[in-house]
Amino acid sequence: MRIPRTWTPRPYQLGLWRYLQGGGLRADVAAHRRWGKDEVALHWTASRMVTRPGVYWHMLPEAAHARKAIWEAVNPHTGRRRIDEAFPRALRASTRGGDMRIELKNGAVWQVTGSDNYDRLVGASPLGVVFSEWALAKPEAWTYLRPILAENGGWALFLWTPRGRNHAVRAFESRSRDPDWFTLKSPATHTDVFTAEQLAKEEADLVAETGSAEEGRARFATEYLVAFDAPSPGAYYGASLAEAEAAGRITAAPHDPSLKVDTAWDLGIDDATAIWFLQEAGREVRVIDYFEASGEGLQAIVRKALADRPFVYGRHYLPHDVKVRELGANGRSRLETLAGLGVSPVEVCPAANPEDRIHAVRQMIPMAVFDARRCAVGLDRLRAYRKRWSAALHAWSGPVHDGASHAADALGLYALNRRGGSAVKRPVRRREHPLDWMA
Repeated sequence: MRIPRTWTPRPYQLGLWRYLQGGGLRADVAAHRRWGKDEVALHWTASRMVTRPGVYWHMLPEAAHARKAIWEAVNPHTGRRRIDEAFPRALRASTRGGDMRIELKNGAVWQVTGSDNYDRLVGASPLGVVFSEWALAKPEAWTYLRPILAENGGWALFLWTPRGRNHAVRAFESRSRDPDWFTLKSPATHTDVFTAEQLAKEEADLVAETGSAEEGRARFATEYLVAFDAPSPGAYYGASLAEAEAAGRITAAPHDPSLKVDTAWDLGIDDATAIWFLQEAGREVRVIDYFEASGEGLQAIVRKALADRPFVYGRHYLPHDVKVRELGANGRSRLETLAGLGVSPVEVCPAANPEDRIHAVRQMIPMAVFDARRCAVGLDRLRAYRKRWSAALHAWSGPVHDGASHAADALGLYALNRRGGSAVKRPVRRREHPLDWMA
């Protein structure tokens, strides 16, 4: 049976398809919505499974979303499930809906999974991996899988629509300069999926639906124009940082030896630890450096972040949970451990509502100068820090907890508690009784 069976690439997909057919192993495509990214990936994977039996994965950012996005997805043009179009039933030995797995009669296996649990797939040696919605995926998944694919001659395909200037954009820009990679940036203005009239209506509808010209246009630029520097939809600080950059406040902000350096921390154990380095000169806040680490102990963090920098420190702002005692540290708190490592004085900040921290950062950004080079990763995190979209309620809710949260929480901690700060601090109310809300 010929694979693909009833499908042919659209004209704007031909460059990618021909690259893969010619033996290309690494492709990165940033494209607008409805481009057909997953469709190309499914048919390409099916063709490889027939010619080279092995294990193939289609990875979504979260395994929980994979079922609806891929396994149950229906082609609106044909009314058929996309997996049935790509993997003809006549070629299948089994189809297991429970773990979203298809096995062909030649032994090849295709499975839908999530980049959030890549480490649970230990032992498998995939010959091909599709990273769908790569901008929202865990970049550590690629770090884990790349040596496997390099060793067995496997291929990797990255498909995404931007979500602010994050790991996906940085990787794309680096790969664009690498002859071993195929890269394609494909906005809706370069394909025939939408007419000019439809695009204009989409932009107007997004403005109306979000209730904000700024938010609506940012979403349009992201979803349809594939704008790498547009604020991520729902981003808390996208507009503020864009204004700061336009005003020349994201630039070189060298360390001033005459001023002490304050630090602001968000402590993680399994998650990342984020530290900002700041100096205050009058009303101006100079954000001069940023450090981030994952899976490191406090001793290593203090050495790499503090001891290796030639700064004279002022205050170290840490969250309230630094006082929590840890069984694995003989009952010592992280505050005591830090004191033993010479981190002093420490300002232990009270618990605060996330909205208060966000409000404080928004107040501080207009009086802040960021070092563009040393704070590049931290700035990317701030640009990506966003609200959670509830599909059920069709509304934004609180902040998403992801890789951007740690940097945002650390800066919010500083903005809310810094000396001379103008943010209004509201105490966190703890309900001691179920009926307290009636008071």
